[in-house]
Amino acid sequence: MIFQDLCYVTLETETDKHIFQNPGNEVEYQDVRLKITDQNKIMVTADQSPLKYLILRWKRKIPGGVRILGDAWERSYGDLEWKGINGSRPLPWYFMMKYTCDGKKCSSQETCGTTGSKESHRGNCCLEGYGVKVRPDAMCLWFVDAEGITLVLDVRCGGSGAVLNGKTITAAELVYQKEETEDSFHFAQEFCRQMCQDGIVPEHPVYGSNNWYYAYGHSSEEEILKDTKYLATLTEACENRPYMVIDDGWQQYRCDEYIGGPWTKGNAKFPDMASLNAKMKALNVRTGIWIRLLQDDKSMYPDDWRLKHNGCLDPSHPDVLKHIAEDVKRLCDWGFELIKHDFSTYDLFGRWGFEITPFVTEDGWSFYDKSMTSAQVVKTLYQTILDAAKGRAIILGCNTIGHLGAGLMHMNRTGDDTSGKSWHRTRMMGVNTLAFRLPQHRIFFDVDADCVGVMGNIPWSFNRQWADLIVKSGTSFFASVKPGVMTNEEEKEYEQLLLEASEAKNRYIPMDWENNITPQTWQDREKQVVYHWYAETGEITA
Repeated sequence: MIFQDLCYVTLETETDKHIFQNPGNEVEYQDVRLKITDQNKIMVTADQSPLKYLILRWKRKIPGGVRILGDAWERSYGDLEWKGINGSRPLPWYFMMKYTCDGKKCSSQETCGTTGSKESHRGNCCLEGYGVKVRPDAMCLWFVDAEGITLVLDVRCGGSGAVLNGKTITAAELVYQKEETEDSFHFAQEFCRQMCQDGIVPEHPVYGSNNWYYAYGHSSEEEILKDTKYLATLTEACENRPYMVIDDGWQQYRCDEYIGGPWTKGNAKFPDMASLNAKMKALNVRTGIWIRLLQDDKSMYPDDWRLKHNGCLDPSHPDVLKHIAEDVKRLCDWGFELIKHDFSTYDLFGRWGFEITPFVTEDGWSFYDKSMTSAQVVKTLYQTILDAAKGRAIILGCNTIGHLGAGLMHMNRTGDDTSGKSWHRTRMMGVNTLAFRLPQHRIFFDVDADCVGVMGNIPWSFNRQWADLIVKSGTSFFASVKPGVMTNEEEKEYEQLLLEASEAKNRYIPMDWENNITPQTWQDREKQVVYHWYAETGEITA
C-alpha cells in the first residue's frame, strides 16, 4: 500500500510536540493514539490532550520536470493551475502530479494503478493523485517538495486544540491513484470518483437568472417580478423550467454596512416573501433565494450562541443548529425550491480563501463544543441545512468548503464572484474555476462557476463566450441580465443559450489546462471550440 512506508509522524498538542521516526502504522504518546488502518483510514483518539496537528511525512524523490495541481480550501480565486515543485505551496484536500515516465514496464495493476488488464505496458507520461476522501474529520493539507510528501491534518477546534474526551475520529481516509496516460483531465475525474462515491446532484439541469450582477443588492419585489417575466418569456420553449433566484437585498435590515439577518421576513421593498414566491411561480418559473445563516444580529440571543472572535453564530451549539434549521424551513415554507447559503466559511473562520496562509484560521479561539474539530463543525452545519430542507429545496453552497460539503449540498459555487462590471474579474474567477473544478462536476456536486453579468459594462462579445462555455461544459448556468441592455440579436443568442442550458447535453472539457490558467481550447468527443478571452488590443481590463 502506497501510504504504509511513513518516515515520520508528528503529534502536536497545545502544550507539547512529539516526533516519531519510522513509526509503522500506529503511534501512541501520553493519551493520544494514532493508527492507520489497512483501509488507509487515519484514526485518532485522545482523552484530555488538546490536539492541534497531526503531521505525516513520506520520503520520496519527486521526478524532475513534474507539474502539480492542487485544490483550494473553499472557493478558488482565479489561482488554480499546474505548477512545478514548491515545497511551501499548500495543497488542500488533494493534489495530482504529472511527469515523464522512465520507460520501465509496470509489473502489475497494483503497482501502476491502471484499470483493466494487469498486463505489462509502457507509457510516456505518468499521473499520480494523492488525496483524502470527502468529509474527513480534519482540515487536510498537502505539501510536496523535491524529497517527499507531507500531509498536515488540522484537528483543532477553531484555533485551539480539540479535546476529544476519549472519542475516536477518522481524521482522514487516504486515497491514491496512478496511471500511465497523457489525459490529465479524465484522470482527475476518476480520481474525484475515488474520493467521493456519494455526492448528491439535482435531478434536472439547473439554469436561470439571479439579478445580483446588475442590481448588486438594490432590488425590490417589482424588479424581481419584471426579471421573472423576462426570464419566463425567453424560456417558453424550455420544458425544464428555469430558476429565478432572489439574492442579497430582500432581508429585513439590509443596508450597505450590514449584510445579515434576522431572516424572518423581508423589508419594505419585499413586504411578503411567501406572496412574492407565489407570484413568481404563477409566471411558470422555479424559485430560489439567498441567505447568510451565520450572520444574525438579534441581541436577544445568548452570548454562548456566538463566536467570540467575530460575533457570528456558532453552529457547534445545539440551540444554534435548531435556529438555523428553523430559518431554512421557513424559506421552504415560503415555497422556495433552491436555497443558496453564503458566507459560512468567512463567518466561521474570519478569512477568505486567498487569506488562508496556510491554515484556515488563527490560533487562540474555540467553538462552543470544544470536543469537535473544525471540520466536524462545518459538516454538522451543512448536514443541518440539508436535513432542514427535507428534499423540498436544492441546496447551493457559496463560500463553502467543497470537500466537506460533497454529499451534503447539491450544488457548489466553486469560485469567487464574477462581475457585471469587470471582464478581467469574470475571466479570471469564472473561466479558471470552471476549468479546474470541472472534474468534480456531478461527482462531488453540480459545479456552479457563477453568473454571466450583463449590465452594459462588458461587451457582449466577451459575455457571450463566457455564457457559451458554461453551457457547453454542462454545468449550472445563471445570468444577471439588466432589462433593456441587449440588442434584439443579442437577446436571440441569449434565448438559444438558455434553451441549451435547460437540456445540459454538452460535456466539453478544457484541452490546454496544463499550460493556461484560463483555458481557451475546449472540446467534446466530436467538436472543438476556441475562445478568445482577451481584447485584440491587449487590454486586460476590457
